[in-house]
This record gives sequence, structure tokens and C-alpha cells, in this order.
Amino acid sequence: MPQPHPVLADLAADGEEVDRLVADLNDAQWTLPTPAPGWTIAHQIAHLTATFQLAATAAADPAGFQALAARLSDDFDANVAAALAPYLASPPATLLGQWRQARTAAGQALAGIPPDQLVPWLVRPLPAPVLAAAGIMELFGHGQDIADTLGVHREPTDRLRHLVEFAVRTWDFGYLARGEPVPDVTFRFELTGPSGAVWQHGPAGSRQRITGPAVDFCLLVTRRRHRADLALVATGAEADHWLDIAQAYRGSAGAGRVPGQFAELAR
Repeated sequence: MPQPHPVLADLAADGEEVDRLVADLNDAQWTLPTPAPGWTIAHQIAHLTATFQLAATAAADPAGFQALAARLSDDFDANVAAALAPYLASPPATLLGQWRQARTAAGQALAGIPPDQLVPWLVRPLPAPVLAAAGIMELFGHGQDIADTLGVHREPTDRLRHLVEFAVRTWDFGYLARGEPVPDVTFRFELTGPSGAVWQHGPAGSRQRITGPAVDFCLLVTRRRHRADLALVATGAEADHWLDIAQAYRGSAGAGRVPGQFAELAR
């Protein structure tokens, strides 16, 4: 029997990390506002629950997923609100159980897909390991909002490599979200992981380069920190502009974060 792709184990580990942030919260803490305007901790977990349940459906029931996707409107924010609504109607203990069930279902469904087989998804079909990496991106971003709300420091690990690779793969999303033309360039990324390993992507001779800590890169592409608060360096005009618009997800860019917003918190 083929071994599960390593990204699935890392997806599960990141899910457990976020779970530990909320497992012992009281009901009042679930209503705390997070840095995402209008979203409480419950909203963050409801969004993750809806996303993981959607991934489970896509992997286990592609036809059912396609039927669901066909019913979505062109209003991204309205679709998100509709997906969250049934989960937000649940009390925190029930929502926590739904979140755990959705994580388990997504992990099991993705593990049953050959790595080279495409899984239908909202923007375009993705190989199962890439969809799992998208899940890691979601966990990182929404987990950061929860950690910031609670004043908790998360210790980064080299599991971030999957998010880095996903963000490099989706480097054009920031342009698309703003209706900007995608430049005819190829970026060079040289990012240092928490262990000190250097992760390199793109041609070594590119004049458009992004360098710096991988954790800062992940905070940037999930729009959880402003570039001014990160140790990322851009070489080239296009790379510099990219630091202003980078995001590893489709849909509205949102307001993002402002410089110095988290100065009191250790990254």
C-alpha cells in the first residue's frame, strides 16, 4: 500500500496546533474579536470547518462538490458568509466537534487520492498534496488571527515549507484579486526556514527577488502582517510591488494589517 504524502501528516499536525489554541476556551472567549474585522474566534473556526468540509467533499465526492460549486454566486464574501452561517449557529462545544470531524474527514479523503490525481476545487483542480498545502495555508492564517487575539506566540516549524511552495505556485493571486495585469516575469524566492534550511524557488538569474525568513513570507502571503513589520527584502521594482499585494488565496484581499499593529506581540 502506498505511503501517505508527507504533507498530510503536516496538515494534521498544524490542525492539532490550532485545535490546542481553542480547545480549552470558555464560551465568552469564543466571542472575542480577532484582527479580521467582524470576525470572532468562532468565525475563524467556522471558516476552517467549512473549508475542510468542502475539501473532504471535493476529494470523496467530486460530483457532489461540482454540484455545490455550481450553486455558488459571484459574490465571494456572500459565499463565505453563507458557508459560515450553519456553524456559527452552533454553540462553541458543538462547533469544536464539527471542526474536528471536518479535519478528520478531509485528511482521510485526501489520503485516498493518488498524488498525481486532480481534485476539483474552487479556482482550478489541484493535486491532492497541493490541496492539502492550501489547507496548511488556511490553518496558518486563521490560526495566527486566533493566536494574536489570545496573545499566544506560535513556534514556527519547517512545516511552513508547504505553505511557501503553495504561495510560490499562486504568486499571481495578488494581481488577480485586484484586477491588475500579471507581469511577464519570474520571481526568485530565497527563504530561510525555522531550522535554517534555505528554500529556493525560481531562476537563480532572475532580477526580481524576494529574500528573508520563511515565517515572515508566510505572514505576508496570508496578509497577517504588514510588509513594514517583516524582514523581507525585495530586489527589483516588480518584486517590491509584489510585497504590497502578495496573497496566497483568491477572493477579496481585505484591509490587511497596518504597520506596527502587533508591535506588542512577539512574532
